[in-house]
Amino acid sequence: MVIKEIEIYRLSIPMEPFVIATGVMDYAQNTFIRVRTDAELYGVGECSAFPMIVGETQETCIAVAKDFAKIWVGKDPLALADRLAELHTYIAKNSTIKSAFDMALYDLAAKAAGVPLYQYLGGTPREIHTDITIGIGSAEDMAAKALALYEGGAVALKVKLGKKPQEDIARMKAIRQAVGFDIPIRIDANQGWTYEEAVEALQGLEPLKIQFCEQPMRTYNDHLLAALRAETIVPIMADESVYDHHDAERICRTDSCDYINIKFSKSSGIAESLKIQAVAKEYGIPCMIGGMLESRLALAAKAHFAYAADNVKFYDLDTCMVGHLEDPVIGGVVYDGYAIKLTDGPGIAADISEEFLQKCDKWLV
Repeated sequence: MVIKEIEIYRLSIPMEPFVIATGVMDYAQNTFIRVRTDAELYGVGECSAFPMIVGETQETCIAVAKDFAKIWVGKDPLALADRLAELHTYIAKNSTIKSAFDMALYDLAAKAAGVPLYQYLGGTPREIHTDITIGIGSAEDMAAKALALYEGGAVALKVKLGKKPQEDIARMKAIRQAVGFDIPIRIDANQGWTYEEAVEALQGLEPLKIQFCEQPMRTYNDHLLAALRAETIVPIMADESVYDHHDAERICRTDSCDYINIKFSKSSGIAESLKIQAVAKEYGIPCMIGGMLESRLALAAKAHFAYAADNVKFYDLDTCMVGHLEDPVIGGVVYDGYAIKLTDGPGIAADISEEFLQKCDKWLV
């Protein structure tokens, strides 16, 4: 079996504006690919560019995807390690678009084996419940949204912070006053604080029962994470500080975090994500699987990965619950409230509808 051709689509999904500490997104800047073979099998992959975090745009993803496709056409898709190594050899970084190609190969390999992706990866199904994210706004608006989500059955809240410490503390006080202390709340500063601000904010938030804080500071302050942990009882989760398993080893070895957030768009996909969670497990550091603004297709791949990654203990899989105005996916995961359920079938068991793709820019390599 060889790769015959690769389809590349500009998968722009309109959404309600979503605000975090580093910017605003009003549509999901996604890229979708199909890797077709001469055996009539094909694999699908999707990635979601988040320029202010990872440094890739939809345009760069599409441009690099065309080059990747040229490298792969005519080659064996089941030689996964060789194919993925070619991408890393060709260009450094660009982890977001690499993750779409990684996903497509794993989907194709599982389909060729006739099994669901999680089974191909050696995993077994388990219960997965996602949190739900609240973007940055006024304390009053965020508290009202938190209450509505809590009353609607949310099992965990993720609150975006990363502005002025006293304002962030006021936001969280309002939220806790609205929902009480029975529901877990984790916060994400998205690198928004300096070291001094992080100390002020986290110490001020300690009475509010914070489950953990994601990425309090810019990555150039990674050397201060261990000191920050010594200043607060709020556990620290490394997000942007960990792209690959080398980062994970460095952060874990220096006692710089309590948890690690894995995202395909940072790690370059399933292969590297499995390495990250394995390294973290050696250090006794549990992981979370998160994402950017992917559709239910990439979400399905993440759920399959979670089934196979026993060190993944937290699930931030609300990417298509935070404002997507269209759902172009056939199959994929299904939300049962905040529980994640996978569709039966080989591979990822998901695709993008042809009706939606007809509206998308397309390139064939």
